[in-house]
Amino acid sequence: MTTDTATQTETGHADEPIVRLRHPGRWVAAAVLLVLAAMFVNFVVTSPQLRLDLVWGYLFEKSVMRGLVMTIELTAVAMAVGIVLGTILAVMRLSENPLLRGAASGYIGLFRGTPILVQLLFWFFLGTVLPQISLGIPFGPEAVTFSTNTLISPFAAAILGLGLNESAYMAEIVRAGITSVDKGQTEAAEALGMSPWINYRRVVLPQAARIIVPPAANDTISMLKLTSLCLVIGLPELTTTVQLIYGRNFQQIPLLIVASIWYLVLTTILTLLQTRLERRMARSSAAMPAKRFRLALGGR
Repeated sequence: MTTDTATQTETGHADEPIVRLRHPGRWVAAAVLLVLAAMFVNFVVTSPQLRLDLVWGYLFEKSVMRGLVMTIELTAVAMAVGIVLGTILAVMRLSENPLLRGAASGYIGLFRGTPILVQLLFWFFLGTVLPQISLGIPFGPEAVTFSTNTLISPFAAAILGLGLNESAYMAEIVRAGITSVDKGQTEAAEALGMSPWINYRRVVLPQAARIIVPPAANDTISMLKLTSLCLVIGLPELTTTVQLIYGRNFQQIPLLIVASIWYLVLTTILTLLQTRLERRMARSSAAMPAKRFRLALGGR
């Protein structure tokens, strides 16, 4: 038996063509999706009720732009409050002090257990039960007194409602990231005489970031859309602004389309930034733990 014959015997019919599996279901699904997409485009283009001319006319209108800027500001400030306070709460929850753990757990349970809409209304109407906020010695003389309604403006109420609520969720995200770090890293840092604060800042948190970043980015996208709830306290963000406009001209759907377009634009930008950041974090997490630890110690 020759070598070619032996090879053909072992592998079967070597000259038989490879037959690819057919997937008729995919073609049917694709056809259905194309038909539905064509129907949607036809409806959008031919329906006079949608008033696409009105959509384009209000897309860059001044009040809409101001509402858009307000939405971006609310998202940025509320997420900053949530990240900073959430990190502190996460460290408290991991503390060996039972009082710190209990306080952090109570805070997280309170703000995660009540609806964010209720929290927004609570801060907005706080002045009805607490007309003044005073600073001074507890149970003693008051040094400074502020009007609650002046101190907690609609913007401040929105930041308190959104930021404090976000901090409760961010605390759990940061805690999960911190607990994912190998305990040997922190033990080695303690053996070198690093204080707990420096240990967290230069060893734990940089390594925990690869776990924290993806859900934190998702929370940022969610926060962008949650700012629309500020409608209930009259803050002129994007949703409130378009509602005020269609309250005058009764063109609800075209104005809601305007708001939806801007929300889609912003969420698309944030999604692209999230994808790029996650890729960068994935590349950095491929480094050896020992190398990351040496860098955390200042390059030693």
